[in-house]
Amino acid sequence: MSELATARPWNRDDPDPDAPVPDEEPDDWWDDPDGEPDDLWDDGPWTGEGEAFAAGFLHHNRAGRYGTGFASGGELDELDPGPQLATYLAAQTLSGHAVLGESELIGVLCAWQRVAAWAAAGQVAAINALSARRRAQARQLQNPHLAEHVTDEVAAALVLTGRAAAGLAGDAAALARLPQVHAALSAGRIDWRRAVVFGTELAALGDHDANQIAGQILPEAGRLTTSQVRRLLRRAVLDHDPAAADRRAKDAAADAEVQVWAEPSGNAALAGRELPESDVIVADRRLTALARWLSDRGAPGTIQQLRARVFTALLTDRPVQSLLPAGMPGTEGPPAAAAEVPAVTGVINLTLPLSTWGGLSCESGEIAGHGPAPAGTCTSLAARMAENPATRWCLTLTTPAGQAVAHACSPRGRPPPAGPSALAWAIGLAPAMAWLETGTCTHQREEPGYRPSARLAHLIRIRQPACCHPGCGRPAQRCDLDHTIPYEQGGRTCECDLAPTCRQHHRAKQAPGWHLTQDQPGRMQWTLPSGRRYRPAIIGYPA
Repeated sequence: MSELATARPWNRDDPDPDAPVPDEEPDDWWDDPDGEPDDLWDDGPWTGEGEAFAAGFLHHNRAGRYGTGFASGGELDELDPGPQLATYLAAQTLSGHAVLGESELIGVLCAWQRVAAWAAAGQVAAINALSARRRAQARQLQNPHLAEHVTDEVAAALVLTGRAAAGLAGDAAALARLPQVHAALSAGRIDWRRAVVFGTELAALGDHDANQIAGQILPEAGRLTTSQVRRLLRRAVLDHDPAAADRRAKDAAADAEVQVWAEPSGNAALAGRELPESDVIVADRRLTALARWLSDRGAPGTIQQLRARVFTALLTDRPVQSLLPAGMPGTEGPPAAAAEVPAVTGVINLTLPLSTWGGLSCESGEIAGHGPAPAGTCTSLAARMAENPATRWCLTLTTPAGQAVAHACSPRGRPPPAGPSALAWAIGLAPAMAWLETGTCTHQREEPGYRPSARLAHLIRIRQPACCHPGCGRPAQRCDLDHTIPYEQGGRTCECDLAPTCRQHHRAKQAPGWHLTQDQPGRMQWTLPSGRRYRPAIIGYPA
């Protein structure tokens, strides 16, 4: 049993075991009473049977019958990008894409992505060869100016602005020192956007360390979104050399500034750059909390619109109460007598290894909705939160890969003590530890009603900290808790049938041709109208 402990503050965004659970979207209002999903086809989603070319892509999970050509498991489904695949694509789409069958269209879409990646790798190689040639000529002729205008040549050849050409040349140079990443791009295992993320996130490391980290992330990169790849790379860089990360942040702080620019719409923008990370996170949550305070009191507009109004009000020395409509609670009487805005700092959901909190390591943590953060930022935030008696602190045990296996929470206002005694705090929570269901569910926490209790809802969100749709990064705190098998069709209010699903993908799951299964607690599989089946990648906690 792995026992990597993670201390996780529980704030007001986390369900309190004694608090009511908010309403969620009704389950599967488009499903048939017999439990089978409605389809647009008489015989279920199209599998590619009978098509000359059907759907598929290298990293997709195969299931059911295989086809030929672009079908799942077909010869073109696994064909590396290059002239041959480009020729097959051109022939298959000669009459246009509209004539393709359901699964053919998805297979061709994925094949175009592989060819585009291969072409991007070729362009990178050409730019790097041009740069190397100009440097060699500069040495040979002892004229350094020959190597100074490569980006100008690229700009002229590709009709780009100087900034765009410099960005492209910089990305090409970053991949020149990451041969594994360039090879994966050329083979179509990752696309151009993912390759750029590798180059950007590893730029501060030496060649050896950068390639070592790239080799750890690349095998799964094709199954992850760019934001997920960035998250894993950033966490790996932070953990590799925490002191270097701190130095980079301090050096960049010298360039702190507030920028102003005009928007194309005729409005304007205002942004602070290179600010202390913990201050920015607290300020961001404070804007949201104040926006919700206004919304609860009748101020019109979305939360984002209200955040913007609060932002400008605070900077222009206007009270936040002035944003309330006349006659609303909080506006009566002179300004001094008007109801005061509550002293809030916003809600922060922070995860960090217990060893970091105890000062025994410098491993990075994670801030929900923000991403990996250095140990210093996390401990600074945790110290601020410890001052609030309403903060609830939790302990999550994870596997070495960061997957949650058990969880317990302490009473409010009792954070783990700083220093080595934090371990004693964690041991004291052992009797309250709830072990999450894995494999065959025992249903020990099954509940009779439709809506899960706050305690069960909290455990589900700990197990899956984001929406269960492949690639969706919306935090579980802002998702519905969806019954995979609808409750009215026999679904259980249990760990084996609940999962966080954002409102967008909750509705997608209920659309004709879409279907979601959960064969083990937290192990999801989506079937889409093309018949393709997808499992979301599991991105765990800091480990």
